[in-house]
Amino acid sequence: MASREIVSASTVPIILSILIEGESYGYDIIRKVKIFSGGKLEWSEPMLYVVLHRLEKQGMIISSWTVLDNGRRRKYYNITAEGKELLSERKEEWMDILAILTKLWNLKLA
Repeated sequence: MASREIVSASTVPIILSILIEGESYGYDIIRKVKIFSGGKLEWSEPMLYVVLHRLEKQGMIISSWTVLDNGRRRKYYNITAEGKELLSERKEEWMDILAILTKLWNLKLA
């Protein structure tokens, strides 16, 4: 299981990476995180919705309600142009960190 700090730092790029593939709703985002992480990350609904609401306030995502065939309502989230730009920036940052750590961990110390 990842540390709280790593989970916190990676939450936004993970959510935006899921939404870049298309609209999604809360439970589906949680399910995808669990699948993509091989079960190493298990997010709670309250944690996810705090981040989703913050991203929406910042203009990174937008939401809309849909009425399902069974009459229930479901809130879907979509990434905005600003969110795509933020994801691009975060992706570059994470790739830089990954490259640094890969170099360090592959060093042969004398």
